[in-house]
Amino acid sequence: MTMHATPPVLGLPGASDDLSGRLADGLARVDALLTEVVDHDDPFIAGASAHLVEAGGKRFRPLLTLLAAELGDGINDDVVRAAAGVELTHLASLYHDDVMDEADVRRGVASVNAAYDNSTAILVGDLLFGKASELVAGLGAEAVLIQAQTFVRLCSGQIRDDRACPEGVDPVDYYLGVLADKTGVLIATAGRYGAMFSGGTPESIEIMRSYGEKVGVAFQLADDLIDIASDTDASGKTPGTDLREGVDTLAVLRFRAMADPESTADARLLELLGSDLTDDAALAETLGLLRAHPALTLAREETYAVARHAQALLDPLPDGDAKAALQALALSVVDRVG
Repeated sequence: MTMHATPPVLGLPGASDDLSGRLADGLARVDALLTEVVDHDDPFIAGASAHLVEAGGKRFRPLLTLLAAELGDGINDDVVRAAAGVELTHLASLYHDDVMDEADVRRGVASVNAAYDNSTAILVGDLLFGKASELVAGLGAEAVLIQAQTFVRLCSGQIRDDRACPEGVDPVDYYLGVLADKTGVLIATAGRYGAMFSGGTPESIEIMRSYGEKVGVAFQLADDLIDIASDTDASGKTPGTDLREGVDTLAVLRFRAMADPESTADARLLELLGSDLTDDAALAETLGLLRAHPALTLAREETYAVARHAQALLDPLPDGDAKAALQALALSVVDRVG
C-alpha cells in the first residue's frame, strides 16, 4: 500500500507507506460503519440520511482520529467507532448549515434542502445527531459527556456566528472564539477520541485536544482566505461568498482596523463593504481592492501562525511517523492559501 492511498488533499508528506496504509484501511472501516449506521427501514429516510455520506468528502476529522490513535496502541474497533461518531456529527451539522445558508450544492451534489426540502434537511440532521450519539454511547460515559459538551459548543459557535460582535468586545477575538467553537471543537474532539481509545497517555490526549482545536481554527481561517484570494477555477468555489453575506472574516476585520480614510482606495473599499454586494460588478471591485491590500497578507500570516502554534503543541510527543504526519497535517490545511 503506497502513501497515495490517503487522499493527497489531506497533505501527509510526513507519513510512511506503512502509516498511510493503516490510515487508508481505517478510513475504509469508518466509511463502512457510516454506511451501516445511516441505513434505515424506510427507504426515504435511508436515502436522505445517506445523501452526504455517499457524496464523500475529505474525511478530515476521522483521519485525525485515526492518526491520533497512532500515539497509543493504534487503530481498533473503538477508535473506528469514535471516528465515525465525529464524522456523523459533522455531517449532521452540514444538513443544518445548508438550510441556514440556503445552499444549493454540497460536495458536488444537490444539498439535502435542495434535493428534498428544508424540513426534511433539518429533521434528518437531527436524526444523524441522534445516530452519532448512539455510536458514541457505545464508548462509555466519558465519551458521551465529551460528545454533549462538543455539541453545545458547536451550536453556540454557530449562534454567535450569526450575531454581530457585541459592543466593547474586540472583533478579532470574538471572531476567533466563534471559529474555535463552530469548527475547532469538533476537530479537537476527533483528536482527543483517537488518543483516548487507543490507550494514549493523559498528556497525549490533552495535546491532541489542544492541537485539534488550533488546527480547526487554522482550517477555517484558510477557507476564509480562499473565499477572498482564489478564483473559481482554482478552488471550485465562487469567491466572495462571505462578502456577499456581510460576514467580516479576518482579512476584512484587519482591513477595517488599519484602513486610512484619507486613502482613495481604502475609502472606496470601506464604502463597498457597507453596500449591497449582491451586484457582481461591486463584488468584483471589492475583491480586487481587498486582494491588493496589506490586510490580506497580514491575515495570511496570522493563519500560518495558528498552524505553527498547533505544530508547537506536538513538541512533547516522541518523534516518529505519527508526530511527523500530524506536523504536516497542521501546515497542509493552510498551504492551500500560500
